Amino acid sequence: MFLGQHQHNLDDKGRLMIPSRFRDLLAGGGAFITQGFDKCLMVMTESYFQQVYERIEAMNLADPTARLLRRLILANAYPVEADKVGRILLPQNLRAFLQLEGEAAIAGQGEYFEIWKPADWQEQMAKLQDVEANNARFSTLDLSKQVTSSPAASDPVSNVPVSSIK
Repeated sequence: MFLGQHQHNLDDKGRLMIPSRFRDLLAGGGAFITQGFDKCLMVMTESYFQQVYERIEAMNLADPTARLLRRLILANAYPVEADKVGRILLPQNLRAFLQLEGEAAIAGQGEYFEIWKPADWQEQMAKLQDVEANNARFSTLDLSKQVTSSPAASDPVSNVPVSSIK
């Protein structure tokens, strides 16, 4: 998984050093970079990008919102590969979208990582420091463990959960 926060410099050719742990996760399978949803860039492994692509392809082409999502993700997607020293080239149009120069913030997001203009990333982090706002934002999310029925909780003959036998 892509986890943690990192700061790295962008060189004059638009190449960004990727944290070594992230490079290891990208090795062998390739990756794709595309425009993100919150004025950031998203870098996904090829397998995860394929999953996103399949979901987009399954959407109704007659739906204007689906077409906008398709344009956002696919029209801005480029294959990327780390060079020998661990840099990826950020396409010019994506650098311009972020107004990215000099330094970038890299934030792991599990299945992918994001690239941010440092000032924009600081704004995101400031939002996450507001405890009261977080309580309101996240109160509807269910992070509880999923309870699965164990074999002992079933009737051994019918394999029906004991709680449903009356």
